[in-house]
Amino acid sequence: MAASEVGPHSRTRRPTLRHDSFHGGSFLDDHQQHRPRSTEATMPGILDDASPATGRTTHAAPTDPALSLRPAAAAAAGDEGSAPARSTARIKESGIVHALSHRFCQRAADEPADRLVATIFYKAQEPRHPHVHPDALPRRDPWQPLPAPSLSAGVAPTVEMTKFPLEPPAPEPDPLDHLYGPYVSQVCLTHFLQILDDLQKPWRRVRSWHRCLDDQLHPRVMEVVFGPAPNPEYLSLQDLRRHEALWRFEREWNVDVVVQRDTVWRRHKRLAVFDMDSTLIEQEVIDEIAKVVGVEAEVSAITARAMNGEIDFTASLRARVSLLRGVPADVFEKLKSVITITPGARELCRALRRLGYQMVVISGGFLPLAEWLADELDLDRAYANKLVVSADGSHLTGELEGDIVDGARKAALLEELANEGGIPLKQVIAIGDGANDLLMLHKAGLGVAFNAKPIVQLEAPSRINSESLLDILYILGFTKEDQEALLRESA
Repeated sequence: MAASEVGPHSRTRRPTLRHDSFHGGSFLDDHQQHRPRSTEATMPGILDDASPATGRTTHAAPTDPALSLRPAAAAAAGDEGSAPARSTARIKESGIVHALSHRFCQRAADEPADRLVATIFYKAQEPRHPHVHPDALPRRDPWQPLPAPSLSAGVAPTVEMTKFPLEPPAPEPDPLDHLYGPYVSQVCLTHFLQILDDLQKPWRRVRSWHRCLDDQLHPRVMEVVFGPAPNPEYLSLQDLRRHEALWRFEREWNVDVVVQRDTVWRRHKRLAVFDMDSTLIEQEVIDEIAKVVGVEAEVSAITARAMNGEIDFTASLRARVSLLRGVPADVFEKLKSVITITPGARELCRALRRLGYQMVVISGGFLPLAEWLADELDLDRAYANKLVVSADGSHLTGELEGDIVDGARKAALLEELANEGGIPLKQVIAIGDGANDLLMLHKAGLGVAFNAKPIVQLEAPSRINSESLLDILYILGFTKEDQEALLRESA
């Protein structure tokens, strides 16, 4: 047949794969879309012409039998002078789905080395509905007030103007999670990537990829790796964490964003240092002791101001302890039944123990309860303040003995422990909630303010507002499946 006689739908050469043809989820599926799917279909040798329209062979048959795809019997028949037989190789439907990407491979030479990783946490269980229309509520009169948006206790900084540090907050942007769902949606991710692109001064193309750490369809926690990092001369990592654009993004989408350098030290920590009050446990121990002698209001007021950094911690501690004069010495035994361990704390410590971490509690509270908590959670050591007991051992004298564990002492102890174990500070994680924890949080390779006071959330290297302390593992790059495996092995 002449070339001019070839029909408009005839194929004159074997189809080839182009880069833009990889639009499906499988290399094999994309390749096989050019082939008949019938199980009885046959195909020519790979070096023969595939087009019946031309009627001639455009490629010579292989001379090396090892390179031929034809069966041995057919090749033998061809050697005897008979017409060469077509191969009877059949198309085989494969169940393999292979993603054609290199996102988890060794970095290519042309890829940025200064990559960052952001862990995005959605903070609530349900979306906020700030503008609920009366028609959307059953049997609600128009003059009745609409329900106010609310969050679970402990998952957001204060919204009370009198407790907000420095100056009143700017008007809150309209929340967007009620439009797209109570999770990290694709629109939320796109918005985040646009912010990263805008922060490139001078502009450089940002490459990024993400992992859903808990659920693929509706992720509450998402990890986004991107690079290059913003120019450090324009925007350092510390300034990026506090950038107004990221803070506004967090408020709009009801999320927390933890930004770290994407290095091996981020994934492989060796020492975990915890605060005790309002971190590993839900209470402030000194406030609980104050209830015994009826001075809870006075002590709690001083505690709140100290934790917000409004007054010196050491002076405030001495003032509070002086109010405890006369408290029975067995008060700590009684408090053990009152203390509530923070949800997720036991599981977090079990998982970290399984990973080989050293774990220490360094508290501005009191040693008897810190040592008890260390036994409960299988921690290696406990450091806290010592209260003086009367000579007959019956009551507290309202005094302290030894070094006071304040903010500076916490940071010094963290460094001593790391040096003692031969652990670089970049392999240390510290978790706390009060102003006296800030030095410790900045000293560690990763400092996390957990459900912290407002001033601490503003100043800490990173923060997370969550109902479970186990969520710390997401910041270290562990998926929900990883966490479940660790807890099974440590049971």
